[in-house]
This record gives sequence, C-alpha cells and structure tokens, in this order.
Amino acid sequence: MLEKTLIPSVEKRIGSLLEYNRRMDQQATSRSKARKPRPTITISREFGCEAYPVVECLQEMLEKKTGENWLVMDKELLQEVGRNHNLSEDILGRLGEKPIFLDEMFATFSPHWKSDKECFQLLCEHIIALAGEGNVILMGRGGAYVTQPLKNCRHFRLFASQEFKVRSVCRRLDLPPEEAEKMIVQHQRQRDRFIRGFLDRDARDPSVYHMLINNDLISTEKLARTIMEFVLEA
Repeated sequence: MLEKTLIPSVEKRIGSLLEYNRRMDQQATSRSKARKPRPTITISREFGCEAYPVVECLQEMLEKKTGENWLVMDKELLQEVGRNHNLSEDILGRLGEKPIFLDEMFATFSPHWKSDKECFQLLCEHIIALAGEGNVILMGRGGAYVTQPLKNCRHFRLFASQEFKVRSVCRRLDLPPEEAEKMIVQHQRQRDRFIRGFLDRDARDPSVYHMLINNDLISTEKLARTIMEFVLEA
C-alpha cells in the first residue's frame, strides 16, 4: 500500500520498545519516589502533515537533552504489540491497577463500532500504560483524548494548508496532485470518523491540545525544539 512508505519500519521500532522497557526497569530500581513524573507527548496531525520527521528530530533532541531513552509509539507499533502476547503482557504489567477513567472512557464507545471495540480497548490500555511511565511520544490513535486525565501528558496538533499537504504527499509518494488530494481527503475523513466513532469526540477540537502548530510555517527542527522546550519547562 502506497501510504505505508510514509511510515518507518515497525521491526526497527520493536527493538526500540524492548530497549525502552529494559532501561525503564533499570531506572525504576534507582530513582527516588519523590522524583517528578516523566512527561509524555502526544502528537496529532492532519493527514499530509510531516509528523514523522518532526517526531524523529524531537526524539533525538529529547534524548540528548535529558540523557534518557525516549520511545515513539504510533498506530502500527501499537497494533504489532497487540499481536505479540509477550510484549503486550510486558506493557500491561506496568499499568498496575486499572485507572477508573478507563472504564468511563470505554463506556463512550459507539454501538456501531462494537466489532472493533475490544481491539481498541486493548490499544487504549497499552497507551495508558506507556503514557503513565513517561518519556514516550504517542502518535495518533486518539492518544490526546485517551490520555487527557494523565497530568504528565502534553498534547500537540500539527495542521497545514491543503497546498502544503498536497505538495508533501506528492513528493513523498511520487503521486500526481489530483491523486494526492483525493488521498488526503479520504484519510482525513477516516481519522475524523475514527475519533468520533470510538470516543465520541471531534479530532479538530482545539481545546484538547496544549499547542496547535502550523506545519507550513515552521521548520522541522524549530517545530521539534518548540515542543521540547515547552514540555521540559512545563
């Protein structure tokens, strides 16, 4: 599928997840209980925005600045974790007692998504377990909504003009503008429907986010640095 070329290798990032778990276990034995909770970042974006370059740059900056490991989690990696029993158990083992707000959130699932509800519920539990641990960058899958009750989470959304998004998709997928525009409209509609269908929320609601950032006007490095500085100084 063409859009798969927009997404980095899942296999490579599974190794990052395993390394993250190992380091978190090591650090848990030495850190003070009084230590400030590690932050988690959620990145939402309109389809066609260049989120992956921003996230990769942000991850590199954060690791250099904090001297700690940071994990990037997106839809594909979460789904792979859901299929891998050992990884799934490892992540959910960090959840401990299930937060009450999860049950409240699951109650909002729309009836017409009933066949997929259990799958998404598992993904939500993974998101909460990882977000609560901190030093995680979550992309998509309603992460900004799922983690709203967690005080250590900071939420950002990228938006851009239609012209920018069309040019970006054309360049990355080698598509003519007409096909790129159709893909953008189709995938944005699917994303909006997903958030509305599962969580009964509007993906474009600005009140959910700490910051909205125009992908047209800010370079990748500047955008990543802006997010890092906001999160680390909060």
